[in-house]
Amino acid sequence: MSQHTPSSFAVAAIQMVSSADLMDNLQQAHYWIKQAVQAGAKIVALPEYFCFLGLRDQDKNAYAEDFGSGPIQQFLAQAAKQHGIYLIGGTLPLRSEEAGRFYNSCLVYDPAGQCIGRYDKIHLFSFRRGEESYDEAKAIVPGEIAPTVIPTPYGNIGLGICYDLRFPELFRAMGAIDMLVLPSAFTYTTGQAHWDILLRARAIENQCYVLAPAQGGRHQNGRRTWGHTMLIDPWGEKLGVWETEAGFICHSINRERIQEIRQNLPALQHRQVALLKEKDIT
Repeated sequence: MSQHTPSSFAVAAIQMVSSADLMDNLQQAHYWIKQAVQAGAKIVALPEYFCFLGLRDQDKNAYAEDFGSGPIQQFLAQAAKQHGIYLIGGTLPLRSEEAGRFYNSCLVYDPAGQCIGRYDKIHLFSFRRGEESYDEAKAIVPGEIAPTVIPTPYGNIGLGICYDLRFPELFRAMGAIDMLVLPSAFTYTTGQAHWDILLRARAIENQCYVLAPAQGGRHQNGRRTWGHTMLIDPWGEKLGVWETEAGFICHSINRERIQEIRQNLPALQHRQVALLKEKDIT
């Protein structure tokens, strides 16, 4: 973190149970952002698809925006400026050049309401067990630019989205980040089994804070998401958890905690194996 960064400051993660009603979702997001700011948060993060969860992934095409314009992006910019915060805007659909498919994108706004970063999800989730089935590639175009790290006065923030959580090499390639933010909508099935342990592993191995805002409940489309929005410290300790339904967590983080852990256990300095492609080790 920069020497100008406060030694401690509060961050917040919002949990939602988004529906197919765009305006209602935006109103709910604004309510929770306001609550988080009143609790003292300087950085606020929304969950994946905070703005819209339709009956099918393809339904999001109707709300896909061109990068830099549209009501969802306008909402995020205004909220960041109104409250004077860094706002990590969960995800929203942004138009791609492929008809009928969009990018699942996380945009970051500064306190002036300017977009200072964009990450398009690169790992697309698929899962099939019995009648439960998902295949994001049918509607989503994978991003091309990764890793993505956003410098702020509060430190360097690495971005990932949901399924990215399962690919640790993405985050190790970010270097010594201060906080990893992972907007998510984990399914109930996979979240119950893996969410907690994967988040804690990413915090421990990267020796950084992990802020994970999530969708959490039964949605209008019948889908059930796991929730358990969480903040984890660089030692793997859970500082806050919001288990189910809408709400938020807000907790102070301390840059001295990062420095202490990295000095006591300099694992990032001890790393000997560079990132390898599969062909290099077969």
